[in-house]
Amino acid sequence: MVREHVLEQMLSLQYLTTSLRMRRTSSFFDMDPSFSVQSVSRDATLTAGESGGMLCSQSTQHLAGFHPIRASRWLCFLTTCLAFILGVGVGIAVPMLYASSPIEINNSTRMTPWSIVQDPPSYVHLPLDMTSNNGSIPVRSMSARMKAYLRKKEKEMQMPNEISQPSTPSHVSSPSATDEETGMNNVVSFVQPQQTAEIPMILNQESQTTVVSEAVKGIFWSQAVEDILPTGFDEQNAKEWNDFSHQSPIVRIEEGCGRMQNRLITFESGKQSCCRYRQNYDQIQGEIFSFYLSRLLGLPNLPPSSLGLVRPLDRQWINVQSSVNQAQWTEDRPVVYTQFLNDLEPAYIPVQFRGRDRHLNPSDVQHHKLQKNVDRDELLTLAQWSDLLVLDYLTANLDRMVNNLYNMQWNPAMMDSPAHNLARDSKTGLLVFLDNESGLLHGYRLLDKYETYHRSLLDSLCIFRRSTVESLLQLQSKKNVGNLLRHMFETRDQSLVDFLPFLPEKSIKTLNYRIDQVLDQVTKCQSLYGSL
Repeated sequence: MVREHVLEQMLSLQYLTTSLRMRRTSSFFDMDPSFSVQSVSRDATLTAGESGGMLCSQSTQHLAGFHPIRASRWLCFLTTCLAFILGVGVGIAVPMLYASSPIEINNSTRMTPWSIVQDPPSYVHLPLDMTSNNGSIPVRSMSARMKAYLRKKEKEMQMPNEISQPSTPSHVSSPSATDEETGMNNVVSFVQPQQTAEIPMILNQESQTTVVSEAVKGIFWSQAVEDILPTGFDEQNAKEWNDFSHQSPIVRIEEGCGRMQNRLITFESGKQSCCRYRQNYDQIQGEIFSFYLSRLLGLPNLPPSSLGLVRPLDRQWINVQSSVNQAQWTEDRPVVYTQFLNDLEPAYIPVQFRGRDRHLNPSDVQHHKLQKNVDRDELLTLAQWSDLLVLDYLTANLDRMVNNLYNMQWNPAMMDSPAHNLARDSKTGLLVFLDNESGLLHGYRLLDKYETYHRSLLDSLCIFRRSTVESLLQLQSKKNVGNLLRHMFETRDQSLVDFLPFLPEKSIKTLNYRIDQVLDQVTKCQSLYGSL
């Protein structure tokens, strides 16, 4: 018994010694974690040798199970520490290395790479709200330089008027006059304003000077060209025709003057008129109010027109009562009397407006000489076409150039044909703008479909008659085109006020907007070619 106890103590001491030795010399990387720990039950019957061998086996199995577990904990701990250190290093070192390389803007301002640098040196758009002065980026000095650059360009181009800036979203600040003088405007937006592509194009033309020649001065036809234009129809002609058509008896009605129920009427004096009759009020309104608008703009190309009322029993109509019934005209329907003109011939579209790259710029005619008959005739035609394109854009007339452009998809040679609803006086060279009934109402309702054509024609034009632009500026500044049209209607054709409605308010708003668009085109052309 004592012998077994002593043997057990000796084996325990051996176990402890072996354990300390293995802990000191063994590395957890050398352990085999696949060993399993087996439980050993003590049996009193075991011999000393068996007990010693079992204890040694227990010791070895215990160590084989203990050290792999401890090793895995240390491995997890060291891996976590290593990942943390690596993450901190990458998170701090990489941004510092990236931020260490500055970007030069305008050779004076240094900005970090995450700032967006503009293409032209005068515009900077940052993805930050820089309205607060935190001192991180010298926005004030940069803004002052941009303004100085813009002022320098304006002086170089000798522009009498300011370049109209494109409309910007409401949340983008625009520099005030005070900001422009002090250079203290520090608002930089990442929102790209609409149509900003045009401004760099304008500013980059450093060598652009005002075009001055015998034909043009800036973007306006020269006085020499104005002097050769035919007189056309002035306000006195319009008043005389109005009084005559309201009072003179009608002696004959016959077919002619276009389609449908239009008729050529002959008055007692022998004068004739194209009488426009429509079941739809819109086309009667479009015809007469387009004529009124031409009077406000001083355009001499529309033949005098006035309103009348179909009344077969009245003195003016009594002689043609049967013809009125035959034409199926309804009593008390408004009609438009347009003075009939003789010696008219077809008018063709100028070559400048036929191709897809159509344009009429001062440089296109700066070498034309009035002494040359070919040049003289071309200038006479082009100067009238500039008014034609302006009027047709304002009224959204569909029956002239837009008709040709639209039909080109089926007939590529359409632009080589005579212009629709346009004639030329063979004696004077006057272009006569006929049949404007689609303007102001019918054309406005179809803008979604045809505005692309209207706009392409306006964009192609960069020469204007000065008197036309001055009239548009007056209408724009006073915003009274609706009142003026109503006044002309009530004074010239007072007897028709109860039979023909005035233009709807929506049409007046659209007309005002299109006046603004024409003047925006004038401003754009001024920035490109100068103005005198």
